[in-house]
Parts: sequence; C-alpha cells; structure tokens
Amino acid sequence: MPTVLTADDLARLLPGTWRIGATNFPMWLGDRRLAPTFTYELKSSAPLVLKDTVGWKTTTGADRKLLGTDRWKHDEFVWRGRGVLALFASRWHVAGASEDGSILVIRFSKSIGTPAGLDVVIKEGADAANVRSAVATASDTLGLGHEEFATLSWLDLGAA
Repeated sequence: MPTVLTADDLARLLPGTWRIGATNFPMWLGDRRLAPTFTYELKSSAPLVLKDTVGWKTTTGADRKLLGTDRWKHDEFVWRGRGVLALFASRWHVAGASEDGSILVIRFSKSIGTPAGLDVVIKEGADAANVRSAVATASDTLGLGHEEFATLSWLDLGAA
C-alpha cells in the first residue's frame, strides 16, 4: 500500500530535477520530445506552492520548456501555466515514492487539453540502471497497479 505523502513531505521531496523514466502520457510518447524532465522549485511551504519547469529536447537538439506554478489544494496539486497557458489548469498528485525518495509515480487527472496519465520519474543524480525492476517490485508502495505498470512505455534514460 502506498504511503500517504503530506504537503510537508512533498515540500522536502519534490524540489530538484526529475527525469521521466516511464510514462503512458501521450505528450512523451513518439520521437518529437526527447529527454523530458520536471524541475520543481519551492516558492512557499505554507501553503505549498512550487515553480514548475517542464523541459525536453526536440529531435534537432533544441531545448524547449513550459513554465507553470503548482498549488497544493486538499490532496493534489493544481498546475497553471504561464502566458497563454494560464488559461489551462491540470491536476496531479504523487501516487507514491520509493523508500529512498529517488523514484516517484506522478498521476495526472484528465483535463481539457490532456488525458489522464502516469509518469515514473527519477531524481536527477539517482542511479537509473535498475529503475524498471525497482518499480516492478515496489509497485504497491509507488501506488501503481500491475495493469497500470503494463501500460507504461520506458524511455531512454541515457538520452538525458
């Protein structure tokens, strides 16, 4: 059973850069967006607010990013983009974390512009060599069902 993470836990755990290791989220599938990352910066711990940078490389090697703000509301984050993307919001939460906090499962709710989806993210600097087997053996702790695990596509972590 996954551990319930509090806002205080998330304020300590999330800041930093996370590489997407596996996903069923269409934005990351295919070959148009490579080496996707999430970078979270703590703006406020009470209430919990994060600055959010989603980054990736294009097939030509150009860096791209989306900027947003995540606000903790009840038991999930509400993301709002900046600029034109301020019109859009999405909801997400951390479904579970590995014992050492180096692997997270992030669950996204369906929004106007995106379907529901899952990302398995690995903290920058953590050993990603055996992440797939680590997720498979700790799927309950990570809040990931066996059927959901089967829907994941594993990304090339060497491309980061």
